[in-house]
Amino acid sequence: MPFIGLGLHVLIALYFAIHAIRNRHDMYWLMVLFAFPGLGSLVYFVAVFLPSSRLERSARQAVNAAAHSLDPRRALREAQSAHAYAPTAQTQMCLAAALLEAGAFDEAATHYEACLKGPFAGDLEIRLGAARAGFAGEHWAMALEHLAFIRQTNPDFRAETVSLLWARTLAGAGRRAEARVEFEDALARFGSFEVRVEFAIWAIISGEIDLAGKLQVEIQSAMQRWNRHTQELNRPLVRRLHAAYEVASSTVR
Repeated sequence: MPFIGLGLHVLIALYFAIHAIRNRHDMYWLMVLFAFPGLGSLVYFVAVFLPSSRLERSARQAVNAAAHSLDPRRALREAQSAHAYAPTAQTQMCLAAALLEAGAFDEAATHYEACLKGPFAGDLEIRLGAARAGFAGEHWAMALEHLAFIRQTNPDFRAETVSLLWARTLAGAGRRAEARVEFEDALARFGSFEVRVEFAIWAIISGEIDLAGKLQVEIQSAMQRWNRHTQELNRPLVRRLHAAYEVASSTVR
């Protein structure tokens, strides 16, 4: 039986390796996949495979929720163990991603920055991870620097994700007018449910009541067509929207 499990890990790693080659991703992913078939496949799935599909956000939520319910700290422990055993740039990338998912934002940012000082300084996935860690840790200038690098290097790379993170980072930095422009551009270009909700949350916090109301109508219209599965996948995002309304209501009272 152990050989069956091992074989499955290798087959999954092989599948992702073929995906990496066909899509011309950096070849260090092959080393990650075959040096650590289980953990490497998980990291590749979350960091590369999902973002290239149309199911990025919903699938990421489903995977994270399942993994967290089974063992909230397992991915982090495995990443820490792998990096301690073989402290390479590849294992450090895995560790940084695991720390970010675990909520250790400053530590994740430190590891991402270390990765970017070597031969992977131009890797846009690592840059995006560093930007996410900077945003989560409220290091706005750091996040914007990495996002600017991504846009200058490849404007089409994860365009919606980068645009939305850029807008939210500008908002966090107190650059309200620029944030609004970026949100409006993201809405015009992508028009996704996530963009509408994030824009609505910003509008509520910024006191843009008319704008928030307009976006809320569009959000409710989209939610009426959901099935139960879609409702569950989007629940955290909708919960944040409701929380923003509650905070705004309590402030008015």
